[in-house]
Amino acid sequence: MAIAPAGWQPADDELSGKTILITGANDGIGRAVAIACARVGAEVLLLGRDEAALDTVYDTIVSEKLPTPGIIPFDLRQTSVDAYDALANALTEGGVTLDGLLHNASVLGERRALAQTSLESWQEVMQVNITATFLMTRSVMPMLEAAPSSSVVLTSSRVGRRGKAYWGAYAVSKFATEGFMEVLADELAATSRIRVNSLNPGAVNTKMRRAAYPGESPDTNPLPEALVNQWVFLLSDASEGINGEALSAQ
Repeated sequence: MAIAPAGWQPADDELSGKTILITGANDGIGRAVAIACARVGAEVLLLGRDEAALDTVYDTIVSEKLPTPGIIPFDLRQTSVDAYDALANALTEGGVTLDGLLHNASVLGERRALAQTSLESWQEVMQVNITATFLMTRSVMPMLEAAPSSSVVLTSSRVGRRGKAYWGAYAVSKFATEGFMEVLADELAATSRIRVNSLNPGAVNTKMRRAAYPGESPDTNPLPEALVNQWVFLLSDASEGINGEALSAQ
Protein backbone atom coordinates (compact mmCIF):
# COMPACT_ATOMS: atom_id res chain seq x y z
CA MET A 1 0.00 0.00 0.00
CA ALA A 2 1.30 3.46 -0.90
CA ILE A 3 1.21 6.28 1.57
CA ALA A 4 0.96 10.07 1.07
CA PRO A 5 -1.38 11.36 -1.65
CA ALA A 6 0.42 12.00 -4.93
CA GLY A 7 2.19 15.33 -4.85
CA TRP A 8 1.63 15.88 -1.14
CA GLN A 9 3.97 18.46 0.32
CA PRO A 10 4.07 19.47 4.00
CA ALA A 11 3.17 23.02 4.93
CA ASP A 12 5.99 25.10 6.40
CA ASP A 13 4.40 24.63 9.84
CA GLU A 14 3.16 21.05 9.31
CA LEU A 15 4.70 19.78 12.57
CA SER A 16 4.77 23.06 14.48
CA GLY A 17 4.38 22.50 18.21
CA LYS A 18 5.05 18.77 17.93
CA THR A 19 7.86 16.82 19.57
CA ILE A 20 9.15 13.81 17.65
CA LEU A 21 11.55 11.17 19.03
CA ILE A 22 13.64 9.50 16.31
CA THR A 23 15.87 6.49 16.94
CA GLY A 24 18.89 6.04 14.72
CA ALA A 25 18.85 9.78 14.04
CA ASN A 26 22.60 9.98 13.53
CA ASP A 27 22.69 8.75 9.92
CA GLY A 28 20.78 7.71 6.82
CA ILE A 29 17.00 7.80 6.91
CA GLY A 30 16.86 8.83 10.58
CA ARG A 31 19.09 11.83 9.97
CA ALA A 32 17.19 12.93 6.87
CA VAL A 33 13.78 12.59 8.53
CA ALA A 34 14.96 14.46 11.64
CA ILE A 35 16.10 17.43 9.56
CA ALA A 36 12.93 17.33 7.45
CA CYS A 37 10.73 17.31 10.56
CA ALA A 38 12.64 20.24 12.04
CA ARG A 39 12.23 22.18 8.80
CA VAL A 40 8.44 22.02 9.18
CA GLY A 41 8.41 23.08 12.81
CA ALA A 42 9.00 19.99 14.97
CA GLU A 43 11.23 19.78 17.99
CA VAL A 44 13.12 16.58 17.25
CA LEU A 45 14.75 14.39 19.87
CA LEU A 46 17.77 12.76 18.27
CA LEU A 47 18.49 9.33 19.72
CA GLY A 48 21.48 7.18 18.83
CA ARG A 49 24.68 5.69 20.20
CA ASP A 50 27.09 7.78 18.09
CA GLU A 51 27.06 11.06 19.99
CA ALA A 52 29.49 12.77 17.63
CA ALA A 53 27.21 12.01 14.68
CA LEU A 54 24.20 13.25 16.63
CA ASP A 55 26.09 16.48 17.30
CA THR A 56 26.53 16.92 13.55
CA VAL A 57 22.79 16.54 12.95
CA TYR A 58 22.14 18.96 15.82
CA ASP A 59 24.52 21.51 14.29
CA THR A 60 22.82 21.23 10.90
CA ILE A 61 19.41 21.91 12.41
CA VAL A 62 20.60 24.79 14.57
CA SER A 63 22.51 26.36 11.67
CA GLU A 64 19.20 26.68 9.80
CA LYS A 65 17.65 28.44 12.83
CA LEU A 66 15.08 25.66 13.23
CA PRO A 67 13.57 24.54 16.58
CA THR A 68 16.42 23.47 18.83
CA PRO A 69 16.61 19.67 18.91
CA GLY A 70 17.47 17.46 21.84
CA ILE A 71 20.31 14.93 21.83
CA ILE A 72 19.82 11.55 23.52
CA PRO A 73 22.93 9.36 23.50
CA PHE A 74 21.46 5.90 24.00
CA ASP A 75 22.62 2.43 23.03
CA LEU A 76 19.69 0.24 21.96
CA ARG A 77 21.83 -2.84 22.48
CA GLN A 78 21.30 -2.48 26.21
CA THR A 79 18.70 -4.80 27.66
CA SER A 80 18.05 -3.14 31.02
CA VAL A 81 14.40 -2.20 31.47
CA ASP A 82 15.54 0.39 34.00
CA ALA A 83 17.56 2.21 31.33
CA TYR A 84 14.53 2.70 29.10
CA ASP A 85 12.34 3.70 32.03
CA ALA A 86 14.99 6.16 33.25
CA LEU A 87 15.06 7.78 29.81
CA ALA A 88 11.27 8.09 29.76
CA ASN A 89 11.24 9.48 33.31
CA ALA A 90 13.87 12.09 32.42
CA LEU A 91 11.81 13.24 29.43
CA THR A 92 8.63 13.33 31.50
CA GLU A 93 10.32 15.36 34.24
CA GLY A 94 11.42 17.75 31.51
CA GLY A 95 7.79 18.30 30.55
CA VAL A 96 7.99 16.39 27.26
CA THR A 97 4.83 15.23 25.53
CA LEU A 98 5.53 12.99 22.55
CA ASP A 99 3.51 13.64 19.42
CA GLY A 100 5.52 11.18 17.38
CA LEU A 101 7.90 8.25 17.73
CA LEU A 102 9.91 6.94 14.79
CA HIS A 103 11.54 3.56 15.36
CA ASN A 104 14.19 3.77 12.69
CA ALA A 105 17.38 2.32 14.21
CA SER A 106 18.42 -1.09 12.89
CA VAL A 107 21.51 -3.23 12.49
CA LEU A 108 22.05 -5.52 9.51
CA GLY A 109 23.88 -8.36 11.24
CA GLU A 110 25.31 -11.34 9.40
CA ARG A 111 23.95 -12.01 5.93
CA ARG A 112 24.32 -15.75 5.73
CA ALA A 113 22.25 -18.91 5.99
CA LEU A 114 20.36 -19.26 9.25
CA ALA A 115 22.25 -22.47 9.99
CA GLN A 116 25.53 -20.53 9.83
CA THR A 117 24.34 -17.45 11.76
CA SER A 118 26.12 -16.87 15.05
CA LEU A 119 24.12 -16.57 18.24
CA GLU A 120 25.90 -13.31 19.06
CA SER A 121 24.82 -11.68 15.79
CA TRP A 122 21.28 -13.06 16.08
CA GLN A 123 20.86 -11.67 19.58
CA GLU A 124 22.25 -8.23 18.67
CA VAL A 125 19.95 -7.89 15.67
CA MET A 126 16.89 -8.98 17.63
CA GLN A 127 17.75 -6.68 20.52
CA VAL A 128 18.28 -3.54 18.44
CA ASN A 129 15.67 -4.14 15.75
CA ILE A 130 12.71 -5.40 17.78
CA THR A 131 13.26 -5.87 21.53
CA ALA A 132 14.43 -2.26 21.93
CA THR A 133 11.35 -1.17 19.96
CA PHE A 134 9.15 -2.95 22.48
CA LEU A 135 11.04 -1.57 25.49
CA MET A 136 11.14 2.01 24.19
CA THR A 137 7.48 2.04 23.17
CA ARG A 138 6.38 0.64 26.51
CA SER A 139 8.40 3.19 28.46
CA VAL A 140 7.25 6.28 26.54
CA MET A 141 3.61 5.20 26.11
CA PRO A 142 2.33 7.62 28.78
CA MET A 143 3.93 10.52 26.88
CA LEU A 144 2.31 9.40 23.63
CA GLU A 145 -1.04 9.05 25.39
CA ALA A 146 -0.72 12.59 26.75
CA ALA A 147 -0.59 14.13 23.26
CA PRO A 148 -3.81 15.24 21.53
CA SER A 149 -2.92 12.98 18.61
CA SER A 150 0.26 10.94 18.25
CA SER A 151 1.87 8.70 15.69
CA VAL A 152 4.21 5.73 16.01
CA VAL A 153 6.05 4.81 12.81
CA LEU A 154 8.25 1.76 12.39
CA THR A 155 10.74 1.66 9.53
CA SER A 156 10.34 -1.77 7.98
CA SER A 157 11.84 -3.58 5.00
CA ARG A 158 10.81 -5.56 1.95
CA VAL A 159 12.47 -8.63 3.46
CA GLY A 160 10.16 -8.25 6.46
CA ARG A 161 7.16 -8.80 4.22
CA ARG A 162 8.47 -11.61 2.06
CA GLY A 163 11.31 -13.79 3.31
CA LYS A 164 14.54 -13.84 1.35
CA ALA A 165 17.38 -16.32 1.66
CA TYR A 166 20.52 -15.20 3.50
CA TRP A 167 18.91 -12.18 5.11
CA GLY A 168 18.83 -14.11 8.36
CA ALA A 169 18.11 -12.36 11.61
CA TYR A 170 17.53 -9.00 9.91
CA ALA A 171 14.62 -10.34 7.86
CA VAL A 172 13.17 -12.20 10.84
CA SER A 173 13.42 -9.03 12.96
CA LYS A 174 11.56 -7.05 10.31
CA PHE A 175 8.78 -9.65 10.17
CA ALA A 176 8.61 -9.13 13.94
CA THR A 177 8.48 -5.37 13.37
CA GLU A 178 5.43 -5.80 11.16
CA GLY A 179 3.80 -8.06 13.74
CA PHE A 180 4.53 -5.61 16.55
CA MET A 181 2.97 -2.83 14.50
CA GLU A 182 -0.20 -4.80 13.79
CA VAL A 183 -0.68 -5.94 17.37
CA LEU A 184 -0.07 -2.49 18.88
CA ALA A 185 -2.27 -0.76 16.30
CA ASP A 186 -5.10 -3.18 17.01
CA GLU A 187 -4.72 -2.79 20.77
CA LEU A 188 -4.88 1.01 20.57
CA ALA A 189 -7.46 1.41 17.80
CA ALA A 190 -10.52 1.66 20.04
CA THR A 191 -8.98 3.09 23.19
CA SER A 192 -6.38 5.66 22.17
CA ARG A 193 -5.57 8.61 19.91
CA ILE A 194 -2.28 6.91 18.98
CA ARG A 195 -1.97 5.52 15.48
CA VAL A 196 0.69 2.95 14.56
CA ASN A 197 2.00 2.12 11.08
CA SER A 198 5.04 0.65 9.38
CA LEU A 199 6.85 2.10 6.38
CA ASN A 200 9.10 0.17 4.01
CA PRO A 201 11.51 2.67 2.42
CA GLY A 202 12.49 0.39 -0.46
CA ALA A 203 15.96 0.63 -1.98
CA VAL A 204 17.61 3.79 -0.64
CA ASN A 205 21.18 5.02 -0.92
CA THR A 206 22.23 4.54 2.70
CA LYS A 207 25.24 3.03 4.44
CA MET A 208 23.21 -0.08 5.31
CA ARG A 209 22.07 -0.57 1.70
CA ARG A 210 25.64 -0.21 0.44
CA ALA A 211 26.81 -2.79 2.98
CA ALA A 212 24.06 -5.21 1.99
CA TYR A 213 24.63 -4.77 -1.76
CA PRO A 214 28.34 -3.96 -2.21
CA GLY A 215 28.19 -4.68 -5.95
CA GLU A 216 25.30 -2.31 -6.58
CA SER A 217 25.90 1.21 -7.85
CA PRO A 218 24.63 3.49 -5.07
CA ASP A 219 23.46 6.04 -7.63
CA THR A 220 20.73 3.66 -8.79
CA ASN A 221 18.81 4.35 -5.57
CA PRO A 222 17.35 7.62 -4.26
CA LEU A 223 18.91 9.40 -1.33
CA PRO A 224 16.87 9.43 1.91
CA GLU A 225 16.18 13.13 1.40
CA ALA A 226 14.10 12.30 -1.69
CA LEU A 227 11.65 10.24 0.39
CA VAL A 228 11.39 12.12 3.68
CA ASN A 229 7.92 13.52 2.99
CA GLN A 230 6.52 10.01 3.40
CA TRP A 231 7.66 9.93 7.04
CA VAL A 232 6.62 13.54 7.62
CA PHE A 233 3.14 12.70 6.33
CA LEU A 234 2.78 9.78 8.74
CA LEU A 235 4.03 11.87 11.66
CA SER A 236 1.69 14.75 10.83
CA ASP A 237 -2.03 15.18 11.47
CA ALA A 238 -2.54 14.74 7.72
CA SER A 239 -2.33 10.98 8.30
CA GLU A 240 -5.02 10.95 10.99
CA GLY A 241 -7.19 7.87 10.51
CA ILE A 242 -4.41 5.72 9.04
CA ASN A 243 -3.68 2.96 11.54
CA GLY A 244 -2.33 -0.56 11.36
CA GLU A 245 -1.11 -0.22 7.77
CA ALA A 246 2.03 -1.71 6.18
CA LEU A 247 2.99 1.15 3.88
CA SER A 248 5.69 1.66 1.25
CA ALA A 249 7.62 4.83 0.50
CA GLN A 250 8.28 3.88 -3.14
